[in-house]
This record gives sequence, C-alpha cells and structure tokens, in this order.
Amino acid sequence: MKHIICSILLIITTTVFAQQIATGVVFHDLNKNKQRDKGEPGIANVCVSNGKEVAKTDKSGKWVLPSSNDAGFFVIKPADYSVPLNVDNLPQHYYLHKPDGSPTTKSIGVAPTGSLPMSIDFPLWAQKPEKKFSVMLFSDTQTRGLTEVNYVTRDVVEECIGTNARFGISLGDIVADDPNLFAEMNQSISQIGIPWYNIFGNHDFNRGATDNLYSDETFERFYGPSSYAFEEGEVVFIGLKNVYFSPDGKYKGHFTEEQLAFVKNYLSLVPHNKLVVLMMHIPVVICDNRTVLFDIIQKRPYAFSVSGHTHTTIQLFLDEKYGWKGTVPHHHFVNTTVSGSWWCGLKDEVGIPHATMNDGAPNGYSIVTFDGNKYSVQFKAARRPANYQMNIYWPDEVSQAASDTLSLLVNVFAGSARSKVEFQINQQPTWIPLQLTPTRDPANQAMHELSPYLEAEVKGTKLDKVLGWTMDKPSISTHIWAGKLPTKLSVGTHRITIKTTDMYGQTYVAYRVFRVNP
Repeated sequence: MKHIICSILLIITTTVFAQQIATGVVFHDLNKNKQRDKGEPGIANVCVSNGKEVAKTDKSGKWVLPSSNDAGFFVIKPADYSVPLNVDNLPQHYYLHKPDGSPTTKSIGVAPTGSLPMSIDFPLWAQKPEKKFSVMLFSDTQTRGLTEVNYVTRDVVEECIGTNARFGISLGDIVADDPNLFAEMNQSISQIGIPWYNIFGNHDFNRGATDNLYSDETFERFYGPSSYAFEEGEVVFIGLKNVYFSPDGKYKGHFTEEQLAFVKNYLSLVPHNKLVVLMMHIPVVICDNRTVLFDIIQKRPYAFSVSGHTHTTIQLFLDEKYGWKGTVPHHHFVNTTVSGSWWCGLKDEVGIPHATMNDGAPNGYSIVTFDGNKYSVQFKAARRPANYQMNIYWPDEVSQAASDTLSLLVNVFAGSARSKVEFQINQQPTWIPLQLTPTRDPANQAMHELSPYLEAEVKGTKLDKVLGWTMDKPSISTHIWAGKLPTKLSVGTHRITIKTTDMYGQTYVAYRVFRVNP
C-alpha cells in the first residue's frame, strides 16, 4: 500500500512540474515606480497572454496561465492605460521566462532567468483614451552599420521629433542581419519622443540559430515577445512574427499554430465594433497559411493589416483569389520603407543616398490616423514637404508635332485602385481622367541605366563607394497612371495640373509646366 501511495504522489508531482503555472497581478501603478506598493489596486478584466492562451484578470487583478521553459508573458494594455517605457521609449509590457537561456546563441540572446517568480506583476498607468489619434509607421530601416543608422537619424528621425503621433511602429527589418545594432537603432528612434513598438523581420534574426523557435532571441531581449497585442482608442493592435525559419536558414511567410491560437483566443474577447489591426513584416499574401488567419478575422466588420518587406508601396484589396471570403475585400497595406531601396542611389548634398524605392516612390514612412474604428493612411517622403505625393513625367520641351504621340505618366506614391487621378490643362474647367497603368517608373529606369558608370574606378576606387551604390532593376509600380494630352497644343508655355483623391477622400495637387515648340 505504501508503494502505491508513493507512486501516486510521484505521478502527481511529475504532472505538476510538466505543466508549470505562472501567476501574477495587473495593477494600477499610482506612483509610477513600476512596483506594486501598498494601496495600489489590481485591475479587473485586463487580458494577459503567454503567446497562445489568453486570460482575463479577476476582480483583484490576478491572472493565471500555463508556462514552459521558453515562455513570454505580456499584458494587453487597455485603451485607458499605458505601460511603462524604458530609456529608449520601448514598452515594458512583458516578462520573459527562459531558465535555460538561449541555446547556441547565449552570447546575444536571453540569459537564464531561473525559476518562475511567485508573482509576475504588470504595472499600468492611467491615461486619457483618445478616440482619434495618429500612429507613425516605419518599415525596413534595415541598417548595415553605424553609417546607415546615421542615415535613418538624419533622413527621418530628426524631422519626426515633436510629432503629435500617439506612438510609432517599426514593421521589421530594423537592422540588416546584425542584431548588435538594435541598441543604436533604439537610441536613435527614441529621440522622436513617443512610445515605439517593433515587429520582427527576416533580417532581425540570430544568425547562429538553427531553429525557428530561437531565431528571435535577440529581438526578444530588446523588445519582448515577437507576437503581442495592445489596445488604443477603439482599435486593437496585434503584432505577429510571420517570418518562419527552417533548419537550413531559409525562411518563408508563415503563422505558427501558437500565433493563430493567440489571435483566435484574444479576439474572442474583443467586441466586434472595434477595429482589428494586424501588424507583420512579410505581406500576408505571401504567407502559406494566410487563409487560417483569414478564417479568424473575415467575419469581423472592421479589420486592416499592414506589412513591409518588399521595398515598394502597395495597396492590396484581398478577395476570394487570395483566399479571403469576407463580405468586402480586406485591405492590406504594404508600407513605404525608410531605407527605400536599401540605401542605394547617389548621395545628396549632405551625404545621404536618395534611396528611391524600386517602384519609383521616395523613401519615407506613413502616418495612419484612427478615428473610432475608421482609419486613413498618409504617405510622407523623407525630408520632403507633406504635400509631395506624386511625380509627373512629361518633357520640359516638346515639339508641336510630337506632343500628340507622348503619354503623360503620374506616379502617385501611395495611390491605389481606389484612387481617382485626373488632369487639367491651362486651368480649363474640364478635368480629364487618367488610367491606372502599372509599369516601371521612368526616372527609376533612367537611374538604373546609369549604374555602369558607378562601377567604374578612379585611382583604384569604385565610384559607387564614393558617390552611392548602384540601383537595383526597377520593379513594376502598382501606382502609375497614364493618359494623353489634348491634341494641337499651341506653341508656348503650358501648365498641367494633376489632382488625385485617395480612398479616404484626401486630395493632393501637383503641377508640371512645359513648353511647346514649333
């Protein structure tokens, strides 16, 4: 009998240790010292997750979740609270439990943390919720060394200082295969002065990792779990690591079962009148199991997703062709990149490459404005006026005979199939529509054709090292419009006015002045 009792106890003990349990409290940090002091109450009905399961706190603020030897716990902050920030304005909304550290990559990964604490407590600070707010959206800063960290700083960060944006998000490829630069990038972007969230990109991985599980160890050390969520206004933001690495080091766009379970579990607790914003690095259309994610969100009336990765700006409206079965197409926005074409192109007067993207749009970022469960996106070119939204292609001078044979081209940088683009000649009352005509950007094509000159050498040094790297081959731009000018233009100076109105009702105007010769 004694042996039977001992065996039962052994089974119970083994089961308890196999299924570790984490617990803690979400509390109102009244004095903002990041510690729970006497009199600081717990907060009820706040979601906490381990990256798969989601638990709501009870009336005392307590939560309980399963744990493992490689777990990341995070609080999903409600709209009327904020989380503490570190010195680099990075949200401190998480706790990493890795008692064994980071296999094979301990030097740059997460150090061992020991046994689970008795209580993992998350402080929240009260804030006034805003129904309308804006967010800065970066993608692919993709820095190779401190020189390019300085490019990001001077080209983009400096002009963003003083923004009234609520927070910012980098959509992956923060660095270019060197996670040791995370610290410098964080220090630079922190100068903007707002909370900054980050998404994992395929160039943010640990080179020594041979397993997808450990590919984001350094990322986690700086930013916390690579999949997480938070709420602001009437919007829920869900960040997902959709870069999946195989043992041979190659990657694909893919969502793990744990991530999909997390999204499903969390959204089961989110009212349908809220806007769901999915944030990822690789465009969702490239993900091999995107339809599983679509099944979770396609019945929600308000959903929007964003990504980076392609170094082009693309507005996608997904329908059944992509596996989306919702009643209306799903809008997926592939964001403009800060690095443009990987910091390629001739350097300007202050030594920064023009970095024009392969679709002919300038490098830059986006500003997304949320108003309740509605949103609008605005493109912003680096170090350019806010109204610089297009390039117009038409000669400075053209003969009267040739003017009838040429096409007017307009690259509307953030344009989409839902944009309206039209032109007017010499302030005449008639506006003539242009047709969306995906093609290569003429200026990008011309710059690419100059690449052989930059491969030449002067005194043993290649010119591209001095003047700027050669451009990649231009891609097909999805936001170019084309049309013909009226025939028989008179000799003299003329003005083309281009007007574009996007899917949000935002209107931009630009001009092209040219001469017609006999």
